[in-house]
Amino acid sequence: MQSHRSALANAVNRIHRESYGRGATTVRTALDRNYLTVYLEDMYMPAERTLIEGGRGEQVKATRQAFQMTMAPEFIDVAEEITGRKVIAFMYQVHFDPDIAAAMFVFDPSDGESQASQEQADAGSAG
Repeated sequence: MQSHRSALANAVNRIHRESYGRGATTVRTALDRNYLTVYLEDMYMPAERTLIEGGRGEQVKATRQAFQMTMAPEFIDVAEEITGRKVIAFMYQVHFDPDIAAAMFVFDPSDGESQASQEQADAGSAG
């Protein structure tokens, strides 16, 4: 799943870069069974930073979240293609200080059970 994590992080950042004209400078992932979160650090555009510094952060947040939810099918498609698992929920949240966003994917638990069993079988046969 490590290669899936990296591939999904790169894909999420690519979608950001193509959609906003700028991707994050740092991308990290966290995986726990059926939950995968992609963290994007230092991802605001200069115009957004100006709005945030000028006290209009809520407008940036609302626009970012509206755009991400509009783009949700693309994020879900990429996650399902890369992992081979069905996404049953997608959420997106931004934060200003520090400059970070989180794209969260929840996978169908029934997909994970078979995958976890296969990974355990593979690990057992490798030893």
